[in-house]
This record gives sequence, C-alpha cells and structure tokens, in this order.
Amino acid sequence: MKKSLFVFLFSALFVTCFPQKYQNFKVSIYCTAQDVRQMADTTNYLKPRWEEITRQIKIDKVYIETHRDYFIVDQKTLDIAKKFFTDRGIEIAGGITYTATPTGNFQSFCYNDPGDRKKAKEIAEYTAKNFNEFILDDFFFTNCKTDGAIKEKGDRSWTQYRLDLMTEAAQNLIVGPAKRVNPNVKVIIKYPNWYEHFQGLGFNLATEPKIFDGIYTGTETRDAVATDQHLQPYLGYNIMRYFENIAPGRNGGGWVDPFNISNYDRYAEQLWITAFGKASEITLFHFGLLDTPIDPSYRSAWQGQGTSFDFDEMMQPVNKNGGTPVRPTSIARVAGYALETADKIMGKTGNPVGIKSYRPYNSIGEDFLHNYLGMIGLPMDLRPEFPSKDNIILLTETAKFDPDIVGKIKNQLTAGKTVVITSGLLRALQDKGLGDIVELRYTDRKALVQDFMIDRRKMVYNDTPILMQQLQYLTNDSWEIVSGIAGENGWPVLHMADYSKGKLYVFTIPDNFADLYNLPPQVLNKIREVLCANLNVSIEGPSDISLYLYDNDAFIVESFSDYETTLKIVTSDKYSKITDLGTNQQFPGEPGRQPSYSPDGSNQLKNRYTITLKPHSFKAFNLE
Repeated sequence: MKKSLFVFLFSALFVTCFPQKYQNFKVSIYCTAQDVRQMADTTNYLKPRWEEITRQIKIDKVYIETHRDYFIVDQKTLDIAKKFFTDRGIEIAGGITYTATPTGNFQSFCYNDPGDRKKAKEIAEYTAKNFNEFILDDFFFTNCKTDGAIKEKGDRSWTQYRLDLMTEAAQNLIVGPAKRVNPNVKVIIKYPNWYEHFQGLGFNLATEPKIFDGIYTGTETRDAVATDQHLQPYLGYNIMRYFENIAPGRNGGGWVDPFNISNYDRYAEQLWITAFGKASEITLFHFGLLDTPIDPSYRSAWQGQGTSFDFDEMMQPVNKNGGTPVRPTSIARVAGYALETADKIMGKTGNPVGIKSYRPYNSIGEDFLHNYLGMIGLPMDLRPEFPSKDNIILLTETAKFDPDIVGKIKNQLTAGKTVVITSGLLRALQDKGLGDIVELRYTDRKALVQDFMIDRRKMVYNDTPILMQQLQYLTNDSWEIVSGIAGENGWPVLHMADYSKGKLYVFTIPDNFADLYNLPPQVLNKIREVLCANLNVSIEGPSDISLYLYDNDAFIVESFSDYETTLKIVTSDKYSKITDLGTNQQFPGEPGRQPSYSPDGSNQLKNRYTITLKPHSFKAFNLE
C-alpha cells in the first residue's frame, strides 16, 4: 500500500514538474541575450514568467543566447539559467545572434574586419564551452560596404565576394573554433525567410549546409501588407520543404514570431503551416514576448463561426502544469492553442509531396513566386536539384541559373514528360536555345486583361483587370489553352507546344504576382488540371486556398480568405470517398470526366467532393 502510494505521489509530482508534451513535434523557446540577462533574478523574473508561460503551453526545450548586439551574457548568469531549466527537465542549447550595435537597420558583423573576426570567434568558443549544441539566429550574413570591404571585394560582384567571405567565416570563425573547444558541440545555422535574396548577403546554401551540423528554418510570414517583406502565408510551408530538400534529415525545425500581425489568427496560421511542413521542432521567438498580455482587439472579425482558431475557446481556463485551470493571460496561450490544434491531425499525415520545381543554388528570378502559386492551390515541392524523374515539373525564372537547363528540358520532353515554364523563364531563355523547342516570344507589349477564353470555347468574365505580358507565337505551331482577352484581341495565359513525345506549357505570370489571386476560378482550375495531373488530389475553386499533400493519401486544405469558401476536391476514380480526419465525416465522390494532360490526350474519370471551409481555417482528409 505504501509502495503504491509512493508511486502515485511520484507520478503526480512528475506530471506537475514535467508536463506531457506534444505528440508530433517538439516546442522550444528562444531566449535572447537581453532575456537571459534578466534570468539572474530567478525569484522576480525567471520563475514567475516561466510558470505563467508553461501554464499555457507545453515546452520541451529552450535556446539560451549568449550574444546579441555586442552584448555578451556573463558566465554566472548563464549558469543560473542553465540550472533553472535543466532542473525542470527542459532540454537546453545555446544561441548566438551576430548583430552589431543597433542602428535602426540590421547591422551585421564585418567578417573582413580583424576586430569583428576576433570577436565572432571568441563568441563561438564561449558558447561552445557552455553548450553541446548552439544555433545561429538569422544574422550570420554580411551587409558591410566599408572601405576595407570595397577594397577586398575587388572585381568580384558583391554577391560573389560575400558568398566566398561567409563560407570562409563559417569554417574558420564559427564551426572550427567551436569544435576545438568542444568536440561534441553541434553547430546549427538558422536561415531567415527571405531565401530568394540570400546570396546577395552571403548566405550560401550550396556550401554552408555541408559545413554546419544542421540547418533551421525561419517560417515567419507575419502580415503580407503591413511589413516591408510582403511575404505570402504559404512561404512558411514552402521554405520548410525547400530546406528539407537541401539538407534531408538535418533541417531541425521551424521558427515563428508574433511580430506585425493584425489578429491572432495570423500567428496561429504561421504555426500551423510550420507543422504542416513536418517540422520536427517549432521554436517560438522569444521568451520576453511570450508573456505579452492577450489583447481582445486582436480577436478577428470572423470569429464566432467555428473557425480553426477559435478565440473564445482559446480563452477557456487552462493549466498545463497540472494545477487549477486559470483563464489565459498571454500570447503563450495563443501559441499553445494553435499547436494543440495542429497536433491533433499531424500524426495522421505522411511525408509531404507536391509539384516538383527547380531552384538552383544561389539563383534569383520571379522573387518568391512559388509562394503565390501555393496560395492558388498548387502544392509546391521546391528543390535545389533538377527533378528529372518526375513526369510533370514546373520551372520558374530561377532555373536560368543552370547553364544546361534547355538541354534538361529537351530530355524531359523527349522522354514523353511535361514541362511547365513561366513567362519569366521564357524571357530568359528565348534567345538561349528555347526556340529550338518552340518559337514563342516574350514581347515588350502588355495588356490590361479582364476576360478569359478557356480551351478556345468558354468565355469567362472577370471583375478585376489584370496587367499581363503579351506573348507572340506561330499559328498552328503551338496553342492557347487559356487566353487573356482585352477588347477584340487576346494573348496566351496558359500555352502549349508539342515537342517529341512531350508537352511544353508556358504560364504567363501577371506583372503583379498578387493578381494571380484575381484570376477567375475557371482559369485557376485549368492551371491546376495541368500542373496537378500526376497528383492524387487537386482542387477547384477560388484562390486563397492552399493544398498540402502527403504520401499516405492524407491531405490538408487551408483557407486564407476572410469569408466562408466552398470548393471541390478532385481525385482520380480509384478513390470513392474522402474522410475528414478531425470529425470522421465522410464525403462521397461525384463522378465526372476531365481532360487529361498526359501525352496521349485521353480523358480521365474524376471524382469530386464538395466541402466548405470557414475563414482562415483548415481541414484534413484521407482518401479512400
């Protein structure tokens, strides 16, 4: 009896001190050096804040930063913080942010400067002495244009100079010195969300993932309008998959912050998308922000409809520490609620799959376009290597950085496969060999298109005019699948050319990528038919819907619209129903034929399933 009582009391104590964690991912908190500085006061700062945060969210790990903005946390304070967390069963790691004194804009270290080089090395060594793992926050790049940097650059471009400099700095100032101090240390580099422009500041995706023990992904998208980055929500998923393809099995997780949001749904969406990308760990930035009081004005206008993020349900009393439930007080609960929502379904999904698209290392062109495509229901699978094995691939302007790209396109087509290129890549390649496949020209003329013709027989009228490039082609050498119409004239929006046993499509991208969202649903459906022809699932309906596919016949659809949306799920006829993984509700298929964009041109029997999504909500399904 005494033994049973002891086991019961010990178990209760264990649950109280070491709360149950999420099933499908770890959750971490990043503590900035300025957060850590205050942790020397455990009584008034660290302990009460930690208890309040962990009452509202379950935490597995903390990153304890040693340096930021030329401030270094002293050893005594580090020891207090490390002991506090390890005593509570929390995994610890170090962190470094290589920023200089704040000037209003981010100022990096100057890795050509002897003083900064010495300091960077000393910080890495100090951190390695204290931790067996540490991560570099976003800023391991250089934006210095000092007289010394200008002289050292010489005739090289700034991009090439910085790529060379940061590869050398990674080896000789960070990883090498850290491992000499602590041979067991793992050094991780966290990359930010602006991946299209990395090379210009020295982030080298071709070399650094091989130098560091692992990489980490910034999945912050915040608000597309209110921030100067203007990143689309889908980026959080797309970048997770791209980095996983760069360093398979060594992409440690995704990183989210609550900056620049107009409602809590936007914070939740960033966390969900990170989970949808199969992040093994999700890091919340940062400790000092997580006790920010909940602001009722951040309750979105569409609340009260049973949305995936339910503000009123989130505000119900809770205590993840096992004590008496208390009404939530801070945004830690917003994160906790969002992660619990995602955790319920992620264990039912397999490995992500999608439309393969090729972005060579250190390339640029049609910046961040894949994320806009993800927002019109095209499931992206961005890769640094040419996806020659796939029957349908998408190539954007970034592919021009591969000097052999035209030959690779020809190989796909002669093998009977389909290649879809964007108008940006057409412009880049039309005088570099693409004319051997199709004589199609990107002109200097533009048109304000408002109406569309589909398959040369169905006219669709649109409320919003869209500025598009005029492409020019030889009659009967290639064909318009979708035409943009202005007055009594028209131009290709989706164009097809035969070559050998394959098909080449050209997708005309509007001047403003966001105008993709203004394309009529019928036009979007035709684009999806072509690009998703080899996938088990596609959608029909408006934009602002994203589709996430997995290799176990599971999929997720997510709405970013402020309004309720009805759409159709489209599958092959081998599936007769879909099941909602959250409610177990089943949807029977509605049979119908759809053109096949395989080379033989045959029609395929498809099943369609009508579903409705609440504003800014998602549903997960399984095919049966």
